[in-house]
Amino acid sequence: VKMSGKLFRLRRDLICLHGGKLSCIKYPLTLYRPKCSLLIRRFHFPPRNLSFRANRYFSSSLPNKDEEKCDIPGKSSETSDPPILTWVDNHLPTSLQPYARLARMDKPIGTWLLLWPCFWSTAIAAPQGCFPDPYLLGLFSTGAFVMRGAGCTINDMWDKDIDKQVRRTASRPLAKGDLTQSQALGFLAFQLSLGLGVLLSLPHTYYCFAWGASSLPLVVAYPLMKRYTDYPQLVLGLTFNWGAWMGWAATYGTMDFSILAPLYGAGVTWTLVYDTIYANQDKEDDAALGLKSTALTFGQDVNQHKQILHFCAFLTYGQLLLAGYNVEDLSMLPYTAGVSAAYGHILWQIQTADLDNPHNLAERFRSNTKVGAVVFGSIVAGKLF
Repeated sequence: VKMSGKLFRLRRDLICLHGGKLSCIKYPLTLYRPKCSLLIRRFHFPPRNLSFRANRYFSSSLPNKDEEKCDIPGKSSETSDPPILTWVDNHLPTSLQPYARLARMDKPIGTWLLLWPCFWSTAIAAPQGCFPDPYLLGLFSTGAFVMRGAGCTINDMWDKDIDKQVRRTASRPLAKGDLTQSQALGFLAFQLSLGLGVLLSLPHTYYCFAWGASSLPLVVAYPLMKRYTDYPQLVLGLTFNWGAWMGWAATYGTMDFSILAPLYGAGVTWTLVYDTIYANQDKEDDAALGLKSTALTFGQDVNQHKQILHFCAFLTYGQLLLAGYNVEDLSMLPYTAGVSAAYGHILWQIQTADLDNPHNLAERFRSNTKVGAVVFGSIVAGKLF
């Protein structure tokens, strides 16, 4: 970086590497005056064994070569989840940033994946010719944001010692020491209080409270499942798709299991697909630490692995069609067309997934918000047309 006729070297920790390319970062800089704004544009860069971290500062000193090595013995420095500058860094006070990262506020994909089943259920419960209730959609949006964060807090409290040994998770606030367990526990109490407030704001309050509270054992137990079962992603699916029950419950104060059971089941098998893809990023670390996941359970043979994922995807498609078929006031033509498009996207994910490429896997995992959105749009279209 050349300023005022002098050449300064950007500290490598600021730069974030994605698949051999440098990410765009715009960051205000006050260094040796005058003030300037630095923009690093996207360009190719050889990633060989280089680790880039966003410590959010510059230095005119040369980086220590020893720092370029992975700080976890025997592990590659490549990760699909490198630290980047987000709205958390740019807009939150420094004292609040560790809490925001603990709740993954800078990574909204988890909130979307928790939210879509709530939206599906709310939309499928709407009367024919009507849009889903915007009040319920707003409550579920708030609840998904809060409870996804609470789930992440619980997960990190259980896994603090494990996260220190996994490259992708070593920089999480508890693993890194930015927060203590007592601070995390206090934050969790705050998150659960907010979640309770959302739950008590739903119509048919007692009925919804009973169903909502029933999910808490799953929320608490899921982080432990990787220690005891070969299918922790199945438990995640049972947890993350609980909203498939809640939208209908909040609308009618009853359950129609002929519709909601296949809708919930579709969410569970969908989760098995996307979270197995995601878990393949950590399979080497998990195997070394004695942890379990479907990424390991489905085997090292790529064809066999993908055949199992295809079977789960087909179950997702079939259950979505069954749920729609059992709704009397849903037009099947737009619904089937949309659900088929969502199924096609899941097939694309499976077919193009490189199970040994963390960046490839992370991109396919994040694309699942499109699947949820297409299914939601299909239900709305089926109700309106």
